[in-house]
Amino acid sequence: MYDTIIIGAGPAGITAGIYAARREMKSLIIGKETGGQLILAADIENYPGFSQIGNIDLIQKMKDQVNGLGVEIKNNEVNKIEKKDDGNFTVYAGKDKFDAKTVIVAMGLTPRRLAIPGEEEFTSKGVSYCANCDGPFFKDKVVAVVGGGNSAIDAAEIMSKISKKVYLIHRQEEFRAFAAAIKEVKTRDNIEIITNSEIKKISGSQIVKKIKILNSKTNKETELEVDGIFIEVGRIAATDLVKDFADRNEKMEIIVNEKCATKTEGLFAAGDVTQIPFKQITTAAGQGTIAALAAYQYIQEKQGKNAKVVMDRSVHKK
Repeated sequence: MYDTIIIGAGPAGITAGIYAARREMKSLIIGKETGGQLILAADIENYPGFSQIGNIDLIQKMKDQVNGLGVEIKNNEVNKIEKKDDGNFTVYAGKDKFDAKTVIVAMGLTPRRLAIPGEEEFTSKGVSYCANCDGPFFKDKVVAVVGGGNSAIDAAEIMSKISKKVYLIHRQEEFRAFAAAIKEVKTRDNIEIITNSEIKKISGSQIVKKIKILNSKTNKETELEVDGIFIEVGRIAATDLVKDFADRNEKMEIIVNEKCATKTEGLFAAGDVTQIPFKQITTAAGQGTIAALAAYQYIQEKQGKNAKVVMDRSVHKK
């Protein structure tokens, strides 16, 4: 029986593991990939304590710290959660199952991909899913931003201040972002808007060099020379795992309160998978801290209530 099982091995999950261990909670982290969405970043310049650190280095430091506190990380995918009559949980991962007093869901979001040739090959080698994270590495470079929503418009605006040239590529004629944001982007001299077009291929040698785009109206293919591409076509909250235990918003993000608690007692959530508006490493880590401390508090309160029930029964028998 674990005190807590943490689903997700990104910044929120690992931070939750660190704080759980410091409260001497028997803890287990289960995640498909240690590091979570940090795997998709390149060098990181907005994490306290490091003016710059590579994503792999930061992941390793986090892993070493939580392992050093005695928390095991199992690289697996959780496929089912059950809540038992006694209020505890059973978590199923592959062929294994584990029991826990509390569960912290911290499995993050999954970026939508274009699923085109070169995308996977050049991820972190010019292909990025986060302008806030990786934008500064493309100072005075030529970049493309793909998408038509607020995240794409925001990324284009950010990159226009950093890069010398930004191609904003959208497969439709009209953007779905806020009108004011679209108007602002259209005033930037170094942003070239390309609509009715889709990227069909990303190519290069060691890093991104070119993209091939297809205009859906003219059926004409064009090649653009770029140093990087920011894919901003949304992220997916795959939260069906907890659909019976947690309320979710229209984006399928898990709704939590100030203690990162869901509507189900003993079930907490942290990081990008929640309704938190700013999806950053530091905010994920902060919620991981809150969730772990709240889980500890929940167990203490539950044990106190159980002890009182036992005492009351004993007095009654006498």
